Amino acid sequence: MALQPAHIKRDTKAQDANFRDRISTVDQQGKRVWVYPKKPKGKLTRWRQRVAYALVALLLAGPFIHIGGEPLLMINLVERRFVFLGQTFWPQDFLIFVLGFLAFIVFVALFTVAFGRLFCGWACPQTVFMEHVFRRIEYFIEGDWKQQMALNKGPWTADKALKKTAKHLVFFGISFLIGNIFLAYIIGSGELLDIIREPASQHLGGLTAMFLFSGAFYGNFAFFREQACTTVCPYGRLQGVLLDRKSIVIAYDHVRGEQRAKFRKGEVRHEAGKGDCIDCRACVHVCPTGIDIRNGTQLECVNCTACIDACDHMMESVGLPTGLIRYASETEIADKKPFTFNLRLKAYSAVLVAIIGVLATLILMRSDVDSTLLRRPGMLFQKQADGRISNLYALKAVNKTQRTLPLRLELMNLDGEIKVIGKALELAPGELAQTEVFIILPKDQLAGIKTKVVVGIYSGDKLLEKVKTSFMGPM
Repeated sequence: MALQPAHIKRDTKAQDANFRDRISTVDQQGKRVWVYPKKPKGKLTRWRQRVAYALVALLLAGPFIHIGGEPLLMINLVERRFVFLGQTFWPQDFLIFVLGFLAFIVFVALFTVAFGRLFCGWACPQTVFMEHVFRRIEYFIEGDWKQQMALNKGPWTADKALKKTAKHLVFFGISFLIGNIFLAYIIGSGELLDIIREPASQHLGGLTAMFLFSGAFYGNFAFFREQACTTVCPYGRLQGVLLDRKSIVIAYDHVRGEQRAKFRKGEVRHEAGKGDCIDCRACVHVCPTGIDIRNGTQLECVNCTACIDACDHMMESVGLPTGLIRYASETEIADKKPFTFNLRLKAYSAVLVAIIGVLATLILMRSDVDSTLLRRPGMLFQKQADGRISNLYALKAVNKTQRTLPLRLELMNLDGEIKVIGKALELAPGELAQTEVFIILPKDQLAGIKTKVVVGIYSGDKLLEKVKTSFMGPM
């Protein structure tokens, strides 16, 4: 990872010399290093807890919140139906999906360029559940980091078996709840309640999915833990591309902190050639990914602020100013320059605004029906007995609403007739219908070999969409 100050003084310890050669949770033999973070305390930790519990409450309530009869959010991959803020989207809205994804990517890039991995520390579901739910339960049952280390290294006793059993039972229970909620975002809260109420034999697929989700969440939060951030998630590695010296991250003030040395009461540290860092390692002890933030920004850092609270507490204890570790940019620390909205941020912002503008326009102009009307290839015009000319067309229409739509077709720019072959068009929610229609026009309506035709698609008296096509006639 970048953003290591070139002029910072380093300890001569081997771990400081090669800390970037491997991630903090894997040793030189490639084995897992289990992280025992100390329980964090402080102002930022309390604020993160409030945000986290609000997000958890929103996540749990999300499937049961409805807008206009539709859920707040649903991603039904089985039926290819997607609901966002009560609006239903189908695969036919592919362009909206693409633009929405692009807007999300540009927003992530813009946010990261400006504020680093702030999302990871404050709003990422992995961090929210791991640090504010599962880790809190672990602290409550097994104690703080020292007690956890002693418990895991000690022999199996009745007390250890009781604590481990209780912890994993609670972990699985919460994972089961999360798995149910996650399933509700896919199939809908109504279907989930049916699975719960009705016999299991009627919902084997849903029950299987429920237990698979629960097992995945349990394995992640009970065993995999920070590996999801340091090994699986690509966001940390993207920092090397997105961050620069002007990005605000959780940073150690090396100008003020170096040289590190133990604290001695009554000593004037700067006169003794010492920085404000008392080398207490409190910032390392609380880190949930096991890094030393004093080495600079690293891919494992999730910006959780635990090191800020720990350092501030130690600074207050020894009578030194707080803020040795804080939200800051390398430019601010090394050059004393404040954060500015630079050209790079302006460029990202302009692209983001443009994409959002196009996306909002498409959503506002989105019709209830998406249809195509194409003349049958290889078919010539037909002359009717009364002298009128007819063309055969293939009609495809998809209902993008959650209500049944009876459709009728009407010529809008010419006098003529439209005949639907077969039964009348009536589309169920999400249904794609295909049929054939004849457009019949008097000769005096023709403008030559090709005549432009505009067909209105109505449901009752409401015009849903206009479709343009061409009509072939005699010379």
